[in-house]
Amino acid sequence: MPVLIPDDVVQQTSLTEQEFKREVAVLLYEAKLLNFGKARQLAGMDALTFLELLGQRKIEAPYTLADFEQDLQLGKKIKLQK
Repeated sequence: MPVLIPDDVVQQTSLTEQEFKREVAVLLYEAKLLNFGKARQLAGMDALTFLELLGQRKIEAPYTLADFEQDLQLGKKIKLQK
């Protein structure tokens, strides 16, 4: 479902369209209305860049045991490919 935001609303913020999307994504993520993946997708950022942005703003990003285990498996795969 596309959401249309009038140009004058975005222009009033003095943000570019991409910056506006990023700000909305961060606010929705912080309010726990979007998960990390959807928020970074809305922001148009890769995971690491979005994590860095959250860190700069002192917004916690959840890191579960499942995330850790997935990172370990990825690390093993990368090591095996070298």
